[in-house]
Amino acid sequence: MIPDRWYIVLESYEIKKGSLTGVTRLGEKMVFWRDAQGKLGCAVDLCPHRGVALSAGKVVGECVECPFHGFQFDSSGRCTLIPANGKNAEVPKVFHVKAFPVREQHGFVYLWWGEPREDYPPLPAFDFMADPRFTHTVFRDLWKTHYSRAIENQLDVVHLPFVHYNTIGRGNKTVINGPRYQVDEMPGGHDMISFWVKNEVDAGQTPLKPNEMPISERHAQIQFRFPNLWHNWIGDDFHLFIAFVPIDDANTLLYLGTYHTVKAPIVKQIFNFFGNLGNLFIERQDRRVVLTQRPLRTELRMGEKLIPGDAPIIEYRRRRQMWIQGKD
Repeated sequence: MIPDRWYIVLESYEIKKGSLTGVTRLGEKMVFWRDAQGKLGCAVDLCPHRGVALSAGKVVGECVECPFHGFQFDSSGRCTLIPANGKNAEVPKVFHVKAFPVREQHGFVYLWWGEPREDYPPLPAFDFMADPRFTHTVFRDLWKTHYSRAIENQLDVVHLPFVHYNTIGRGNKTVINGPRYQVDEMPGGHDMISFWVKNEVDAGQTPLKPNEMPISERHAQIQFRFPNLWHNWIGDDFHLFIAFVPIDDANTLLYLGTYHTVKAPIVKQIFNFFGNLGNLFIERQDRRVVLTQRPLRTELRMGEKLIPGDAPIIEYRRRRQMWIQGKD
């Protein structure tokens, strides 16, 4: 994983007041909770006393309580109570669990994966998510592959006429003009890759090179924000969004969101239903192929023979490797 970044890991509604949510994220078993005031907490799902899963316990005040011996831990990971020692006894500092800073924004839970710091950078997000005109619906799907493979599929403009021959890639437009891309540096390392591409039917023409590709649209067709957010700008009133949530090195949970401005309740319900159904069909076309790729995790140099149409993937790999290796 790219360290020292905010990652979307859950939807806000998945963590209920007064209850515990145990999940695996970024290769760690974690427990999330929300106290009576709605404040979030997150820690490693392991009591340091006897190795019990804290997610099997309960929320007491602002703390999570271990189900085995009643040890309580606050959102900083500090043990606040060992019942067997008495409520007024000082708790040794060794009884501490690793805690993760968590924040909420636009209906999602973000987790800081990295070293603690006094001030954290802003959360990554796309502008349309904060626009009050939009409503959205989200569904989830599990891909049994590394999150880098899942992300790269959404940066791949070459596969459309083959994988999606009867949906978004119909028309046999196999020639790739561009793609042209640009990188905008964002606070906290949440840089954004935007790219423009035009697919055409092969009539013997020479594809446009990236620097020949005109940028006529007001916005890029595709945008990716590190470390795990993707956006397809279909129209001013219609956007698709995916958060690629790493579970572990072999599993990724996709949160697929449709954002639109339809407000009438019945029409919105119909729109959401058929929109999700269509997105699921298209997404499953991708998944069938991507799950066959080996190795699961990608690297900048891994023996693949890449072509000009893979430019956004190469840029993603380059930046990801640079940050994992601790370089700026």
